[in-house]
Amino acid sequence: MLIAADKFKGSLTAVQVAERVKAGLRRAVPTAEVEALPVADGGDGTVDAAVASGFERREVRVAGPLGDEVTAAFALRGDTAVVEMAEASGLQRLPARVLAPLTASTHGSGELLRAALDAGARTIVFGVGGSATTDGGAGMLTALGARLLDADGEPVAPGGGGLADLATADLSGLDPRLAEVDLVLASDVDNPLTGPKGAPAVYGPQKGASPDDVATLDAALAHYAKVLEAAVGRRAAEHASAPGAGAAGGIGYGALLLGARFRAGIEVMLDVLGFAPAVERADLVITGEGSLDEQTLHGKAPAGVAAAARAAGKEVVAVCGRLALAPEALGRAGIRRAYPLTDEEPDVAVCIADAGPILERVAERIGRDFLV
Repeated sequence: MLIAADKFKGSLTAVQVAERVKAGLRRAVPTAEVEALPVADGGDGTVDAAVASGFERREVRVAGPLGDEVTAAFALRGDTAVVEMAEASGLQRLPARVLAPLTASTHGSGELLRAALDAGARTIVFGVGGSATTDGGAGMLTALGARLLDADGEPVAPGGGGLADLATADLSGLDPRLAEVDLVLASDVDNPLTGPKGAPAVYGPQKGASPDDVATLDAALAHYAKVLEAAVGRRAAEHASAPGAGAAGGIGYGALLLGARFRAGIEVMLDVLGFAPAVERADLVITGEGSLDEQTLHGKAPAGVAAAARAAGKEVVAVCGRLALAPEALGRAGIRRAYPLTDEEPDVAVCIADAGPILERVAERIGRDFLV
């Protein structure tokens, strides 16, 4: 049996989910052979999933989204690095109850990429999601050697709001090692940079952006793309409308400018984590995340795990905190049955607070249903 579940956000990490499910299964069948492969789709928790699968955790001091120094981690195995932008520029790096939609910067994410280069990485999986930022990757680019200047020749202010003053862009100073690495943009969203489905409109409100802020950021990012088009040519405009450009406040756009290739985050991570050989050893796959809902079906980890397991001819069940999908939708996604915590404990607040013990009881039911 293979446990390949994502985190229960706000309650359990993916590693903790695997531990609890394993404990519950062994309550039902003490001799059960269980393998754990915690997964992630490129957002927060991606580095932890890589470390759990055998990567080495590396820590470095970088700028947080507001410029204060933070300790961030990336994962390294051989010459492959897994870099998670949320480690440096995520919402969790903001002080409590402080949101900064116009000024939060991805500079620290660029420093993390540079640290991976310094460590000898030749392939970098760049997981993006959970960002506090909407700067189109401008901070990341400057950390890697780009110059983004206003009309007076001074660096523009950090954050998406500062891009309204951008007059010239010079990418000639970008770290030359970037041209020699395979940079993979791993994301579960395919939004463009701007417009009704762009980064500010869709994700800005989650980062504290008011309607006026959204309009300001959308205009600033559109201007940013125009200035970059003047600097590097038509590809800058093409990247702005490409799938994934709007990921994580537009850092996807910056990554595409660096030569990244976009792939669905869960697909990349399953490759990196060694899912294919693990699933061949399993007769049943258990996946899951905190909420199984419509978003799950659009690139989230459980849907990716289920698709890969189904392709390998393996049966899949899911665990979750909350279930908002009908059995028919689960079936179309390749999931035979879902086991929500709310079946054991109807009070959602209790499920969140005591997710671990409740998940063990749910997993014991799976063991009885499928192993006994």
